[in-house]
Amino acid sequence: WSSSSSSMASSNVTNKTDPHSLNSRVFIGNLNTLLVTKADVEAIFSKYGKIVGCSIHKGYAFVQFSNERNARAAVAGEDGRMIVGQVLDINLAGEPKPRRSKTLKRSAADMYRSVPLLLNFPVTIELLC
Repeated sequence: WSSSSSSMASSNVTNKTDPHSLNSRVFIGNLNTLLVTKADVEAIFSKYGKIVGCSIHKGYAFVQFSNERNARAAVAGEDGRMIVGQVLDINLAGEPKPRRSKTLKRSAADMYRSVPLLLNFPVTIELLC
């Protein structure tokens, strides 16, 4: 473990178990964590207010702001931003995006069920054993 020389360095704790701070916690998805560091994330989001925690995971991160107003401003300002070729998916940790609905996560069976099957010729199915 090495200490960062940056004065912006924050805790790795993002208060995931505290319901009162959930709306001041920002989820950053689709993040290329091979190229983007904790310091990079803090530099991007610090302009929205005081960061009290930041945790980086494989493919995503969380930033904990000192209040909900700053977190909402960060979501509004950064959602959809492209970083190292990937469009970020950003929202409040306590408020999943409405577009993450079942319609986007349909099974293959559901997708094929919605396509009409029009066959105007006989079909023979042979099992090869």
